[in-house]
Parts: sequence; structure tokens; C-alpha cells
Amino acid sequence: MSDHILIEPVKGEEKTKSGILLPDNAEKKGPEQGSVVAVGPGRKSEDGRIIPIEIKLGQKVLFNKGYGPDEIKIDGKEYLIIKEEDILAVIE
Repeated sequence: MSDHILIEPVKGEEKTKSGILLPDNAEKKGPEQGSVVAVGPGRKSEDGRIIPIEIKLGQKVLFNKGYGPDEIKIDGKEYLIIKEEDILAVIE
């Protein structure tokens, strides 16, 4: 998986602060949250060394969907595969 991370997205609020219900197909803007399910070993440098990923299994992260992560389904659950560079922050 090199520098790829498997994320289980966290569903956001379906209701705004003012009480307006948002449909599932409402366009989302900005970063999203998710839990790290799997992490690759890291990317290779030009000299062949592996540069390890700083994100760890089980962390909650804020990520940018950017140009569109790969979306997959495993046992009925939806997951995203993103690159480490798309992680914006670790949520503690």
C-alpha cells in the first residue's frame, strides 16, 4: 500500500445548528473526519529507503478528499483509500 491509508469515514451531522435537516446527497465542502483502519509501510525515497507513515492505526483524522479518494466496500461498510499527504490533522 506504500503511503496509502485506509479510512472509515465518520458520518457528519445530518442537521444544521438551526435545525435544518440535510439530505444524504447534499454537497459537502471542506475536510472530513474518519478513523484509520490500515496503514501502508510508507513511501520509497529516491535512494530506495522507506520513509514511514506518521499516522497510526486507530487514530481519528481530518482529511481532504482532494481529487477523490478511492471508495471501496468491505462487508457492507464503506471505506476510503487516501494518501498520507491528504491527512490534514490528527484529532485527539
